[in-house]
Amino acid sequence: MGQRGDTRAAWETNARFWDGRYQEGNEFHLTLVAPATEELLDIQPGDIVVDIACGNGAFSRRLAQLGAQVTAFDFSESLIECARERTQNHEYQIDYSILDATDMEALLHLGKGRFDAAVCTMALMDMSAIEPLAEALPELLKPYGRFVFSVMHPCFNQMGTRLVFEEKDRGGELVLTPSIRILRYLTPFATEGTGMRGQPVPHWYFHRPLQELFRPFLSRGFQIDGLEERAFPPPGPEDAGRLSWDAFPEIPPVLLIRLRR
Repeated sequence: MGQRGDTRAAWETNARFWDGRYQEGNEFHLTLVAPATEELLDIQPGDIVVDIACGNGAFSRRLAQLGAQVTAFDFSESLIECARERTQNHEYQIDYSILDATDMEALLHLGKGRFDAAVCTMALMDMSAIEPLAEALPELLKPYGRFVFSVMHPCFNQMGTRLVFEEKDRGGELVLTPSIRILRYLTPFATEGTGMRGQPVPHWYFHRPLQELFRPFLSRGFQIDGLEERAFPPPGPEDAGRLSWDAFPEIPPVLLIRLRR
């Protein structure tokens, strides 16, 4: 079938599971992703926004609450079904459709020079190609329009990293220190993985180092004018010894970028 087809098939299989666990956003999204995305987007009432790879529409609904008119799409028919089912308020502000963000021609059919802003929330690393989107966005955005995206941080949170605990004896007391091992970074690679524990099947991740992540957009005239790296606050005593991102207040698992032409 190929990675593109396999990616879609996996998300069709996982859609209902993810929707049930994610709903209007999990801790990762609500703590790290959504607040920084809202700050970078700086939505004004009446803004026309395209939500790329919108999933079950959680952030589309938040955009509508902020006063935006939203065109939202995903390549998974099942996720769009979930999005429509969950949209019981602001439904007249959100237009959901099924569209593949790697399909340049389909992207351009959204309307040239139509959008004040574009957003892609934690999805670029799930796309087999980002060049079609980078090429289409300058056509879709109004002059000085902005594009905000969030991804798993390519330096610290990708399938080539490992979360580990180091145990050290300090005067007879065993102390656990969380750390990260980086196995690979510079060479792009694709691999299957699990984004949410218990999901029915793994899905594809496409790792790109920063230079490969930015290059398609910078080469088409975009400039980076906003950047956020977000991490969880220091863990409480009840979380001590738990190997999760809560244990890494100094290492950001999320990278957010604002691009503008």
